[in-house]
Amino acid sequence: MGTLSGMTGFARVTGEASWGGWAWEAKSVNGRSLDVRVNLPPGAEQLEREVKAMAAARFNRGSLQVSLRIELAASGAAAVINEALLSELAQAARKVSGRELSAEAIATLMSVKGVVDAGSSSTRDIMDEAVLALLSTGAAQALDELAEGRKSEGASLEGLLGDLLNQMEHLKAEAETHAASQPELIRAKLTKQLEDLDREGRVDAERYAAEVALSAAKADVREELDRLSAHIKTGRELLSAGSPAGRKIDFLAQELNREANTLCSKSISLDLTNAGLGLKGVIDQFKEQSANVE
Repeated sequence: MGTLSGMTGFARVTGEASWGGWAWEAKSVNGRSLDVRVNLPPGAEQLEREVKAMAAARFNRGSLQVSLRIELAASGAAAVINEALLSELAQAARKVSGRELSAEAIATLMSVKGVVDAGSSSTRDIMDEAVLALLSTGAAQALDELAEGRKSEGASLEGLLGDLLNQMEHLKAEAETHAASQPELIRAKLTKQLEDLDREGRVDAERYAAEVALSAAKADVREELDRLSAHIKTGRELLSAGSPAGRKIDFLAQELNREANTLCSKSISLDLTNAGLGLKGVIDQFKEQSANVE
């Protein structure tokens, strides 16, 4: 027996290293196919292909967003002043003002980008094979947790879809009961029409019997009921087999709806029509939920 999976989930995995901390986040929503988007900090771009391959190995459908955030530890390196740039800026300022610069003016010049290097590193500076391997392991863990979350949703969907199939089975049994009275209803309807239109008894009895038989054949819904039974059985088999099953369940819902429509169109009794309409309502719910199944 397989496991049904949904397509909605969220996972977050964090870790610490000597250079700082990291966090992977993986989010998933419904999608007709597998679409994976990866957001990485500078220096980690080579992980994108690996993350997409990991996702493809775990999922068949869904729109995924996988992102990595890195917080670097504070650097102990001393600040470095670009004296040449500072001197150039000071000279330009003196030329403009015509006087020597105050301490406040020099402090302002030192705030210009590039004058002072605070000694901090960037994510590009820390990326080596060991760091990339560590981050790759974290990505795999995040995707594993996302897969577990989607399986939890799948368990809920399996129960819901199974209950809807049970409701279909019950309504189909009601329809069978009401369908059994179709031939007699047709006979009664045609008899009344004949009495109203042929008061002199000119219609041949054999012609009347043939007309009753033809109308009964047109209103026969046994094939539709048999196909409904077969589709409901297939639905239970798909739930038991597990994911990937979403596309098949969606197609099955279309076939169920087709039979319910035909059942209603052939009905000549209010009870059978109501059973058919009830089936259509449950099938619509079944189709709606199938969109959440991987």
